[in-house]
Amino acid sequence: MSTLLLLMVLLVAGMAYWSAGRAAAETAEALGRRACQAAGVQLLDQTVHATGLRLRRRDDGWLGLERQFRFEYSHDGTDRLVGRLVLLGGRLVGFSGPVAPPAT
Repeated sequence: MSTLLLLMVLLVAGMAYWSAGRAAAETAEALGRRACQAAGVQLLDQTVHATGLRLRRRDDGWLGLERQFRFEYSHDGTDRLVGRLVLLGGRLVGFSGPVAPPAT
């Protein structure tokens, strides 16, 4: 009986981990898309790719998962530049990539 309970707990934990990963990927994709639109560049491949995962302390003192993503964008269709997003939980904590042109 305890083996079945342990298996069920591991299954639920695995599903929660997968679900949180999917939610983070969707958030990162939306943030990357908005950044590209604001900068007037093209998001290439229409997606982001997970590149890293680590434990990191959040502002409230608890440990959280920091997920790193990369995406590619282009100014004119001939160049291919790399942008990066870092999410801690569901919050953006790091970004490098296209920026909006200065207002004239």
